[in-house]
Amino acid sequence: MTEPVHFPLAAVVGAEELKLALCLTAIDPKIGGVLIEGPRGMAKSTLARGLADLLGEGPFVTLPLGATEERLVGTLDLDAALGQGRVQFSPGVLAKADGGVLYVDEVNLLPDHLVDLLLDVAASGTNRIERDGLSHRHSARFVLIGTMNPEEGELRPQLLDRFGFNVVLHGQPLPEARGQILRRRLAFDTDPAAFCAEWAPAQAELRQRCQAARQRLASIELDDRSLELITARCFAAAVDGLRADLVWWRAARAHAAWRGASAIEDEDIDAVAEFALRHRRREPEADSSQPPAPPPQTGQQPPAQDATGAGQWGEMPAQPVAVGARREVPAWPKKP
Repeated sequence: MTEPVHFPLAAVVGAEELKLALCLTAIDPKIGGVLIEGPRGMAKSTLARGLADLLGEGPFVTLPLGATEERLVGTLDLDAALGQGRVQFSPGVLAKADGGVLYVDEVNLLPDHLVDLLLDVAASGTNRIERDGLSHRHSARFVLIGTMNPEEGELRPQLLDRFGFNVVLHGQPLPEARGQILRRRLAFDTDPAAFCAEWAPAQAELRQRCQAARQRLASIELDDRSLELITARCFAAAVDGLRADLVWWRAARAHAAWRGASAIEDEDIDAVAEFALRHRRREPEADSSQPPAPPPQTGQQPPAQDATGAGQWGEMPAQPVAVGARREVPAWPKKP
């Protein structure tokens, strides 16, 4: 069966931040994958497929919608067990993605335990199965690419933190960019082979640049100044744990290798800051050291309050009433 032709990453119009994030992940898969946020129709899957080509001959595997845990991790081969009486492993999606890209569309709609399992295997590079009398382990080294539309639900912070990068795609390209996107998409749909041949030199150049950066990666060390900058900025962002620090350093090193440099510079640290911090940065809490609001000036009435102390809009303030004043109340008329 012939493999489908994928749209070249080099031919994608715009989305420069996401393309950079994908290239850096191809240079150092230990960054931990990419979570892409954005509305429908933003070519998220097209960009993810382009990453598989940068990794070499690795497969591009999509997690089917509604996949079970058995489909994901693999299970006992029932035909071998029942027909031949032997225990044999039947590989799942994780085994098929080894050496390539595992693409999970709408990852925020998956059950939390499946997302947890995916992220555990992506981080360790090994899938372990202990079930149904089966004990098996296999290599599962892949780059995890997840997509989500925030309008359809969020991921828990504990799961967000497990993705190395978080990149947001915005749904309003400028008219000129929209025209280029349409032209290239129509050209690809008309003749995919001819379109890919046209973009083959640019795609090969991009692939060679990633391969050269991978070879250069190990020679770039973590110097004291870079370490101090990254840790200070992670502290200032009030991130939990140390995963942000580690991801940020790996990303800065990959960016230096991408530039062809031999050491990490400030521009490398700045270029990847938002990739590592966006989904980990905590909102600053209210500063309790600030003085309270001043009391109302003389002659001003405080706002009316309900039983909980909260003001009620539109309610008239209380009016003073003289103490001891008598009011004449007319009596009912007597019967004749």
